[in-house]
Amino acid sequence: MCKKPIIIGVTGGSGSGKTSVSRAILSKFEDADISMIEHDSYYKDQSHLTFEERITTNYDHPLAFDTDLMIEHMNELISGRPVDIPIYDYTKHTRSEKTYRQEPQEVFIVEGILVLEDKRLRDLMDIKLFVDTDDDIRIIRRIKRDMEERGRSLNSIIDQYTSVVKPMYHQFIEPTKRYADIVIPEGASNLVALDLINTKIASILGQKLS
Repeated sequence: MCKKPIIIGVTGGSGSGKTSVSRAILSKFEDADISMIEHDSYYKDQSHLTFEERITTNYDHPLAFDTDLMIEHMNELISGRPVDIPIYDYTKHTRSEKTYRQEPQEVFIVEGILVLEDKRLRDLMDIKLFVDTDDDIRIIRRIKRDMEERGRSLNSIIDQYTSVVKPMYHQFIEPTKRYADIVIPEGASNLVALDLINTKIASILGQKLS
């Protein structure tokens, strides 16, 4: 294992394809010790609030995340110590009582809409990626995902997107593009960008790409 793991930050708006990019990288280095840590796991505990209060949470705002805990955990992993990562229960809109044990790895992909927003977290990253996808494509993907996977109505998705998701994207997420080492238009379909990133990771790991 490397003395210090490689930390790769992957961000972009909701529906941008950042998860697909992260999975594409993971699949390319299956023989390495590599894991993905999602910022969404660090949504703040809301057990002190009523359910009605919880459902009004703005999940696209930096204050929705316990980024302090994520930074603490990343520093522990960098130092070679395992951590217990929270599991968020989306049905109850608060943290589950369960956690999962994350062991130290050679490579960590830190994925989420706001992982480049906090300088302390950015400074832990060796490679910072911003997946840049047109607003129209992102809303279409979000509608498809939320209707098929989360049973939401079209009206509720559009209301949330126009009132919260889009304004938060332009206020907090899009401005972090300037911190990225690489901007990837259209996500995982951009094979040239992925090849460049994978080559860089391989060179740091001392591996040859197949």
